[in-house]
Amino acid sequence: MHKDISAKREKEKELVSEMIALYCRKRHGGKKRKSDWRCVMKLKKILYVVLGCIGVALGALGAVLPLLPAFPFLLLAAFCFARSSERLNRWFTGTKLYKNNLESYVKGRGMTRKTKIKIMVTVTLLMSVGFIMMDRVLVGRIVLACVWVFHILYFLFGVRTIPKGEVSGQP
Repeated sequence: MHKDISAKREKEKELVSEMIALYCRKRHGGKKRKSDWRCVMKLKKILYVVLGCIGVALGALGAVLPLLPAFPFLLLAAFCFARSSERLNRWFTGTKLYKNNLESYVKGRGMTRKTKIKIMVTVTLLMSVGFIMMDRVLVGRIVLACVWVFHILYFLFGVRTIPKGEVSGQP
């Protein structure tokens, strides 16, 4: 069974690679060139920029809406912009949205109590919906409960709580 899945994934990867190569060759008159990898890199860069922009948009919504967490989307945006463009990465890391929600965590200092509580409440609410919907699936409820407990333990003991004044870089 495991070999079937890995073989299927390999076929999918080959298919995607072939589609990208065909696209790049079409742009160069149908000939295979050394510059095909540049075309592939451009497509990856475009994909990272698009995903980063989606992450920023959802993160901005999450900063305003109480049920949508900003943190994971901003983390996605930081990852994508770091992979796509140095200029976009500099812009994003200079925004107030990044500095208020992500900077201290990325630098390894921790999170403010308010940010930690907001993340824990959001995850608790969303996981409770899944828990309620799995009323007849005992294994699913046990897995969700374990994930929830480890999530809470991680944010309580694994992520350092920093005073609000340290977020902006002040000791």
